[in-house]
Amino acid sequence: MADKSRNQARLHRHQRVRKKVFGTPDKPRLCVFRSLTGIYAQLIDDEKGFTLVSSSNLDPEIKDKAGKMKKIEQATEVGKLLGERAVTRKITTVVFDRGGFQYMGRIKALAEAAREAGLQF
Repeated sequence: MADKSRNQARLHRHQRVRKKVFGTPDKPRLCVFRSLTGIYAQLIDDEKGFTLVSSSNLDPEIKDKAGKMKKIEQATEVGKLLGERAVTRKITTVVFDRGGFQYMGRIKALAEAAREAGLQF
């Protein structure tokens, strides 16, 4: 039997976490995905299957500056933008879903920036 690829292992970890982590309208799920070039975050209400707020390094507010920034700096900007958008929609507490990724680097930078912007998790 062949070994799992890195992405298959990540997806398996993500499924294991998703059994326990569930977003509600009062406390949505902060889901993070990172690719080689980008980072994406969204607040999801799992009861309705609806995205409440989203942010990524492709947003116009960040994309203009993103070419000159490092990936961790981009993740920090995405976290700040997501936190600001959530607070304007009166969302303060969330459940963090790191998507099977390790809590380090860009994931950690995004989470800390979202906390500084006013989200609690």
